[in-house]
Amino acid sequence: MSDIVVSAEWVADRLDEVRIVDVRDAWEFDGIGHVPGAVNVPFDSFRADAHAAEDEASDGGSDADGPSGDAGGDQGMLPGADVFADLLREAGITPDDRIVAYDDTHGVFAARFLVTAELYGHPRDRLHLLDGDFSAWRLDHETTSDVTEFEPSDYAVDPPAETPLVDIEAVAAAIEADDTVVVDTREAWEYEEGHIPGAVRLDWRELVDDETRGLKPREEIEAILDERGLTPDRRVVLYCNTARRISHTYTVLRHLGYPDLAFYEGSLTEWEAAGRELETGE
Repeated sequence: MSDIVVSAEWVADRLDEVRIVDVRDAWEFDGIGHVPGAVNVPFDSFRADAHAAEDEASDGGSDADGPSGDAGGDQGMLPGADVFADLLREAGITPDDRIVAYDDTHGVFAARFLVTAELYGHPRDRLHLLDGDFSAWRLDHETTSDVTEFEPSDYAVDPPAETPLVDIEAVAAAIEADDTVVVDTREAWEYEEGHIPGAVRLDWRELVDDETRGLKPREEIEAILDERGLTPDRRVVLYCNTARRISHTYTVLRHLGYPDLAFYEGSLTEWEAAGRELETGE
């Protein structure tokens, strides 16, 4: 297992060595407090469409908005390279920094930040998700409302030649591939209302412990994955509605060492908009 998902103790021992990114709203960061040394990069700031917040009405709630290829954005809900670079410059982050991201919703928003950073070329081995969230951190560790002092950087994105992103045609082909499993990370009622044909349902929250607010023990996660046929020897294609929830599942599977992960950024919103077939029911 890698150190992609890191414990609060791991972070506490390295506060002077890592750059910590808090993706909560500014009022939470300022009013409730934050991890010492954290900078605030709110979730809505690195989503391509301002109405993305509509799909976050509840803790881990449904994605309701669709992909946006305009407003400076790239595929799906990605904000665009220039927008993302500006955010990291303003936060004083450099391409060499080791980043730990967190939120207060079991890591799903923070995971989206990390995936976005990966897709725009930040070194994968320098991207980490705090296991748990701010509520879990504050139970045993110091928080602060002090302003974090930093100098703006000259961050420049350097998108890699290859990424885990796949398009709609690749997903359609994956449906027929024996060595591939298509995974729907949404809730049961969403899956039953309509999903990509042949997709296996794995609600991202099934991998999270509600009490610790972090990941379940590895053996429990592996049992869940095995039961759904999600084994490391298969290619795993992930989707939800707007690629937020799959960011968490993608990060967890990377942490577990899954070698062949595909990330369908367009997700079900694009699939439906293209008039592709849906299955219904369990």
